[in-house]
Amino acid sequence: MSSVVKEFNGPQRILTRNIWILSLVSLFTDMASEMLYPMMPVYLRSVGFTVLAIGMLEGIAEAVAGLGKAWFGAWSDHIGKRLPFVRYGYGLSALSKPMLAFSSVVGWVFAARTTDRVGKGLRTGARDAMLSAETDAAHKATVFGFHRSLDTLGAVIGPGLALIYLYFAPANYRPLFLIAFIPGAAAILLTLLLKEKPSSPQTGKKAFGFLQGFRYWSTSTSSYRKLVAGLLVFALVNSSDLLLLLRIREAGHSDTVVIGIYIFYNLAYALLAYPLGKLADRIGMKKVMLAGLLFFCMTYAGFAFEGGFWYFLLLFGIYALYAAATEGVAKAWISNVVPKDETGSAIGTYTGFQSIAALLASSWAGAAWMVLGPAWAFGISATVCMLVVFFLARVGTERG
Repeated sequence: MSSVVKEFNGPQRILTRNIWILSLVSLFTDMASEMLYPMMPVYLRSVGFTVLAIGMLEGIAEAVAGLGKAWFGAWSDHIGKRLPFVRYGYGLSALSKPMLAFSSVVGWVFAARTTDRVGKGLRTGARDAMLSAETDAAHKATVFGFHRSLDTLGAVIGPGLALIYLYFAPANYRPLFLIAFIPGAAAILLTLLLKEKPSSPQTGKKAFGFLQGFRYWSTSTSSYRKLVAGLLVFALVNSSDLLLLLRIREAGHSDTVVIGIYIFYNLAYALLAYPLGKLADRIGMKKVMLAGLLFFCMTYAGFAFEGGFWYFLLLFGIYALYAAATEGVAKAWISNVVPKDETGSAIGTYTGFQSIAALLASSWAGAAWMVLGPAWAFGISATVCMLVVFFLARVGTERG
């Protein structure tokens, strides 16, 4: 009990003021985003998007975010500032939500999603660098796990509100885009409470140029390159969650079931991310990470088959274990194998390439679904994931 009290209130507390504020900002932002996310595939299909078009939309949006993550993460390292990127990034994402209420024209939908993803690209590397700077190497997974827990709690509340709304206004999607701006605005206000620790810009380097944000890979440590290489191969088969939700919908389940299962997934994820982060700090990040990837393999192998409500609920429970054991842990692992003043570049480059891989993953999975069927799309992902597990088992956890 005393260790828990110290963690929150003691002189060496792990969860600092900035960690709490950043986590709450993510909670409100995710509340806004996830209020829309589970019903987006159904809405897009209702306005004429095919499965391939949905995959392309999500992939392109993530690719835009990816380019921004790499570039803005390196820029924040270069000037030694994180806070402006965080504030403007969350602001853009909040403003993108009401855009979708005004038109369903393909170009406009792409523009709205792109605005949201530019905001994500702007903030991600700088925000994660701020989180990393708030703690030491022994507690990185705990901090990132706590952030993921609150972030994902927003993904529980958001769909819950959407479920209540759709109960009273079935299939009337557009007003939700306006309602989603409210928690987004709350996130913007919370960023005004953040205080950035003094830091120095990078010295002895050339002026920051357009391509500098994409050059980190060539100057990074070998440990970083090996770790990120494995993670990126995995990203190439980790398609958008929209396809998982569409799999449930096309198996004959209602919008209410789809959103209900998604809420369950996010609640399980929110409850598991923090304790699994603490576990990773205690027994080793690699062990928890590899276990998480095995849970992914199990989930995607399961989605190769159709099932009833309880079948899909079980699969999403396993999927929550995967997400909680990998997303925060991956960033914590990366931050421990690079110098402190390169954290923004390192995480930005990884998440940037990861987003570009998402374009390819969602695109090929959507195409495979249409040509070969969903069983092939999910089966291929599960198989490649197992190969990544074997590769990462040989990657070190120390800088080098």
